[in-house]
Amino acid sequence: MALRLYDSATGAVRDFVPLVPGQASLYVCGLTVQSEPHVGHVRSGVNFDVLQRWLRWRGYRTTFIRNVTDIDDKILAKSADQGRPWYNLAYDMHTQLTKAYASLNVAPPTYEPLATGHVPEMIELIEDLIERGHAYAAAGDVYFDVRSWAAYGSLTHQGIDEMEAAADADPRGKRDPRDFALWKGAKETEPDTATWPSPWGRGRPGWHIECSAMAGKYLGPAFDIHGGGLDLRFPHHENEMAQAQAAGRPFAAYWMHNAWITTAGEKMSKSLGNSLTIPSVLQSFRGIDLRYYLVSAHYRSHVEFSFEALTEAAVGFARIEGFLERTADLVGPVGDGMPVGYGAPQAFQDAMDDDLSTPAAIAVIHETVREGNRLFAEGDTDGACRARAQVDLMLWALGLDPADPAWGPKGGSDEKLTAAVDVLVAGLLASRAAAREAKDWAAADAIRDQLKAAGIEITDGPSGPEWTVA
Repeated sequence: MALRLYDSATGAVRDFVPLVPGQASLYVCGLTVQSEPHVGHVRSGVNFDVLQRWLRWRGYRTTFIRNVTDIDDKILAKSADQGRPWYNLAYDMHTQLTKAYASLNVAPPTYEPLATGHVPEMIELIEDLIERGHAYAAAGDVYFDVRSWAAYGSLTHQGIDEMEAAADADPRGKRDPRDFALWKGAKETEPDTATWPSPWGRGRPGWHIECSAMAGKYLGPAFDIHGGGLDLRFPHHENEMAQAQAAGRPFAAYWMHNAWITTAGEKMSKSLGNSLTIPSVLQSFRGIDLRYYLVSAHYRSHVEFSFEALTEAAVGFARIEGFLERTADLVGPVGDGMPVGYGAPQAFQDAMDDDLSTPAAIAVIHETVREGNRLFAEGDTDGACRARAQVDLMLWALGLDPADPAWGPKGGSDEKLTAAVDVLVAGLLASRAAAREAKDWAAADAIRDQLKAAGIEITDGPSGPEWTVA
């Protein structure tokens, strides 16, 4: 089965055919480092880490570029509110982001360019757009002329007149409200350190031009895959594609977008006040459990975050770890970062080739664990060893191998997981007891079924309910 990926531009799952046989090029829009990373932020990092791992599994020599936006309106505004230099805020939050990625075993990209380090490339691209008639200068700013590019809106399948005005600069200098800023002239209210010299006077780049210039710098005018969060499709990715192609660069052959993590049905974000920072979550859960929770959902599926769901995921992963511990003496050291001797089940490979269907892939892992436990209990050490090696391979492909040194001892602190499970199960048992007291047997049974689905068995005894992990 060929690797097939969903292309947001066409709205269809397509066979992955790289521009250069045997190689793959991937560009992912990284974060604007304005605040501490939360669970919603790191989902993109985890999802595209899985993609780059699978590309390498399939034998592609992969170049993976993930940028960091370290100059932006929001960074300037937040640094001013905090009374600190903008570059200090950006550096501090970039450091926190790097730690968050590492805590979830997100492998470093081939390179992680900073926007502030690529202003000359941005100026060069803007000059090219002006020369081709697709951009114009106005009072120190430079704008992309959206009506000069007939294909504008093709990524998100919108007509220009259906779009909202671009709210990224003073509209008085624009020919059309939808024209977006490529270069922003210096303002008296902003620090001089946030400006660079240009043919249009001192200023700084607009957000959209940054990624187009950095992608071109490291991957060339045409590359295979452009990724990012679903919220970036418009206007960011639409504008990226338009300005790059208007400058004569083919740009990305495939567009991939991961869905949001929501809380109470709304996208998790700082502005909504419903974010959960990675350090706070890791006070109660291991990084490997959080990664398993994120990988368990298909990258294009919205995830409604809850600690109850995260606990269920942690319990599910504990069953996999239990099998690994029971069969630890059956396997030897691995080579080149991957177990050797056996291949992964075909069902796992088919699932991953089907647009990274990680839920189906994880189901294969659990099926293999159950079979391995059965063989081990029957004394079939050869069969159990084969199942163990297959599980090792599959976990490695998803970045979930507890033996990976990136996790530290056993993927983190077992005490954190145990404490979290104790608290959350106790809360559910209290709710069940209240339902039984009120003779609401349906609610009590629903809670029991919820716990059972998470692998937790309840036994009602004279001294009250007791629970064990099945």
